[in-house]
Amino acid sequence: MSKKLKGHTFLGWLTFAMIIFALYMALVHAPVERVMGVVQKIFYFHVASAWNAFFAFFVVFVASIIFLKTRNRKWDIIAKVSAEIGVVFTTIVLVSGPIWARSAWNRWWVWEPRLTTTLILWFIYLAYILIRSASIEEDKKGVLAAAFGIIGFLDVPVVFFAIRWWGSLYHPEVVKGSGGGLHPAMFQALIACVVAFTFLYFYFLQKGIFIELSRLRIEKIKEELRAEN
Repeated sequence: MSKKLKGHTFLGWLTFAMIIFALYMALVHAPVERVMGVVQKIFYFHVASAWNAFFAFFVVFVASIIFLKTRNRKWDIIAKVSAEIGVVFTTIVLVSGPIWARSAWNRWWVWEPRLTTTLILWFIYLAYILIRSASIEEDKKGVLAAAFGIIGFLDVPVVFFAIRWWGSLYHPEVVKGSGGGLHPAMFQALIACVVAFTFLYFYFLQKGIFIELSRLRIEKIKEELRAEN
């Protein structure tokens, strides 16, 4: 087994262990919230998904800038894979949020600032993925996607600061400072979930890059075979 495959395997098992630990911290270690009950435990995975979606889109932002400067295809691949992962995490946020909202607010959806801006963020990066699937030259597609990835990231700080800027009766700030507002065990569970999901992000990123590079090699081999024939 090559060092690269060993690294993939090690990261996979480490991620699996971190996810199991996070589940224990969220479902067993953290106490049940007195008002919302067990459904509040969705909070740990909801917030962890949101933070990692932001991180994934930040990676898209940075990788896109570097790609535009260097035109190195590696950075274009990193941006593409990270955007796809970010959309997955944002989808988890948009699915888990209404489940939590149904119990907390007795309604599935509320058009409040953070939820609305998160939905917009999801649509922005869905459009990014559609650009990636467009039938145009790879170089032009990469440049267009990079520009879109940089501009699209502007919505991330808007989502993050939405509550502070516009306020919300339905979505107050739960975590303040170094965990103020949360029971210590709840804060520990939250950190465990954020870290575990971060490991999951890097595992998906590693796998996605490997798949993209393998696809490019296959395409290159096909082109060489066509040229020979």
